[in-house]
Amino acid sequence: MILAVAAVLYSASAFAQTEKPPMVGDKPLVQVRPKGAKEAAAKPAAAAKGKPQSIAVRLQACLEIDDGTKDRLNCYDAVIPPAPKPKPAKAKGYADCRFFKEEDERLACFNGFAESIPKLPKN
Repeated sequence: MILAVAAVLYSASAFAQTEKPPMVGDKPLVQVRPKGAKEAAAKPAAAAKGKPQSIAVRLQACLEIDDGTKDRLNCYDAVIPPAPKPKPAKAKGYADCRFFKEEDERLACFNGFAESIPKLPKN
C-alpha cells in the first residue's frame, strides 16, 4: 500500500515538472496580471520597485523628463488623468490641474506643483 502511494506521489511530481504550460481542457491556462501591470511598464524605473508610491513621488519622477514636452505631460496624465472643464478657476492643488483643457496650461500647472513638493529621502 505504501509503495502504491509513493508511486502516485512520484508520478504527480513528475507531471508537475513538465515543460508544457498547464492546460484546461485543450486550451492553455491563462495567467491574469493585475490592472496596473501595463502602466508599470510605461512609468519611470523608480516606480518599478514594488512598493506603491505616493502621488507626490510619481509627480516628481515626471520632472526627470525634458520640460515642455508631450512626454512629460503624458507622464503627469498617467498619474492624474485629465478631466477638462469648460472654464476652470485657478488650481488649488495638483489634482485640479487635470481640469485645464489646454495642454500647455495643464503642463505648467503640474510643473508648478511638482517642483514645489519637498524632496523625500530615498530609502
